[in-house]
Amino acid sequence: MMKKRLGFLVSTLFAASTMLAACGGQGGNNAGGNGKDTFSVAMVTDVGGIDDKSFNQSAWEGLQKFGKDNGLEKGRGGYDYLQSSSDSDYATNLNKLVRSDFDLIYGIGYLMGDAVKEVAKQNPKNHFAIVDTVVNEPNVASITFKEHEGSFLVGVVAGLMTKTNKIGFVGGMEIPLIEKFESGFRAGVKAVNPKAKVEVQYAGGFDQADKGKAIASSMYSSGIDIIYHASGATGNGVFSEAKDLKKKDPNREIWVIGVDKDQAPEGKVKVGDKTYNVTLTSMVKRVDVAVYDLAKQAKAGNFPGGKTIEYGLPENGIRVATTGGNVPENVLKAVDEWKQKIIKGEVKVPTNRKEYEQFAATIK
Repeated sequence: MMKKRLGFLVSTLFAASTMLAACGGQGGNNAGGNGKDTFSVAMVTDVGGIDDKSFNQSAWEGLQKFGKDNGLEKGRGGYDYLQSSSDSDYATNLNKLVRSDFDLIYGIGYLMGDAVKEVAKQNPKNHFAIVDTVVNEPNVASITFKEHEGSFLVGVVAGLMTKTNKIGFVGGMEIPLIEKFESGFRAGVKAVNPKAKVEVQYAGGFDQADKGKAIASSMYSSGIDIIYHASGATGNGVFSEAKDLKKKDPNREIWVIGVDKDQAPEGKVKVGDKTYNVTLTSMVKRVDVAVYDLAKQAKAGNFPGGKTIEYGLPENGIRVATTGGNVPENVLKAVDEWKQKIIKGEVKVPTNRKEYEQFAATIK
């Protein structure tokens, strides 16, 4: 009799535990299906960090907004980030977030592509996202932008506003992604001002502010009056040099074109009791919007694993900033005309140097 009762009790406990496990496995409102009632998201920066005033900072702003809009707290179980000091930190930081059980993990930047691919393959049940490149794994969503088109439009601004016909481009690393910025920019300048020359230099990194300042000093000394940078935190050095020169000679027309974020705040410089702004315009990539949108999809259970989401001019993922008020109306009108030509397919903006040479050959 005792054995029968004991057997019945064990059977009942086993059945109850099985039911609880099954209920727990259904998850809450998160895409991870790990039994939590909340959705957590985090990102790993590249070497630029969240205070680069550019790409990483924009991504973090988007993640913070998502967290706050959804009642999440910063930290484990909510929203968070890990900052990388070198490329050797990428995989390590991604794995730390995996162990912390975040539902969606972002790798921010082209340079993190290999690390995201490696960690995603090792953790097929986790969801990852990469910004600025494509990782072909079923548990990775890739976010890309048409940077070349936005760069073309700020090239139109530079080509129409240069007084010396000498323009500069400062890139972070000489990689295909930054070549898109360079080629699009040069094409925009060429389209409206064939006589202008664009000098191109690369700093060798996205966290080299001193190198950015040195390159800018050399360019401005040679008569260049507008520099477009696509270099992350390296661009802080370009702004620093432009502001130093403006302080020395407030009447000198010297400009920086910002990137990724609206960098008008970075161009402010006070000389005596007057405030100037050396930011001519910025090529804005709505990384914040893209990060927010994907997190929203993932939270709703619609994670687009294995897909590439591209943001361009029609989606307002790329735009030309006018915050500083330094671009006159006639130039803005020209920018809009070229924008419409690109959207309609009347102008094919080059994405690399070979395509640029082909484009330039059509300009008389």
